[in-house]
Amino acid sequence: MIVEKGGALVVGGSGGLGSAIVRRLAADWEYVDFTYRSNAAKAEALMNEVQEAASLAMHSLDISDEEKLAEVLAAADRRSGGLRAVVYASGVSIQQPYVSQIEPRQWEEVINTELMGFVALVRQAIPVLRRTQGCIVNIGSVAPHWYVIGDALSSIPKAGTEALCRAVAKEEGRYGIRANTVAPGIMEVGIGGNLMETIYNGEIWAEQKKRTPLRRFGTGEDIAGAAAFLCSSEAGFITGQTIIADGGLSL
Repeated sequence: MIVEKGGALVVGGSGGLGSAIVRRLAADWEYVDFTYRSNAAKAEALMNEVQEAASLAMHSLDISDEEKLAEVLAAADRRSGGLRAVVYASGVSIQQPYVSQIEPRQWEEVINTELMGFVALVRQAIPVLRRTQGCIVNIGSVAPHWYVIGDALSSIPKAGTEALCRAVAKEEGRYGIRANTVAPGIMEVGIGGNLMETIYNGEIWAEQKKRTPLRRFGTGEDIAGAAAFLCSSEAGFITGQTIIADGGLSL
């Protein structure tokens, strides 16, 4: 049942977590737009899957292209009659080298995509969200709160996006803008799922699952539910917060 008027935009909506968020928001919102970087076939498949639930539109976007980013925001706002929720689910696949092994180009890739991409999104979204008294939801990571050796490339830019959410919450609350973060733990989909297939062995992942109080890893639906709540009117008095969705691993 559609309960939220206006539109929601998911940046990075074709990935494992992003696509789950698009599916969930399509059940709650009149209009949902999402972006993809290069995999048009995957984006088309998502469109076909959920287009009957809400009015959907997809946009090709390289997050480093701020001019195109502004165009996407304007299109989503115009199409929906008022963009009220922006979700940032963009990220890059990484390995887990020690800090001493990280090359400058590796730092540049994650900082430019994950942190500076979010900076650009916030800069372009604020004027729209001031008018609609909308919200920003950042999909971050548990890594800044529960550091694992070799996770610097993930935790450092994610710590920056989380801090920026708190800054927006503090400075833009007077205009009705809310900003929050969902911090996933170990996930079985998206970038987390890719890590399980490329680094460490099954025994290590089994041990991490045993260390998780809920005895399982996260799904796209777990994160989508938290993101959808923070986008909704029911979270209207919540801002500047981080929901750690890690099954209790960081306790």
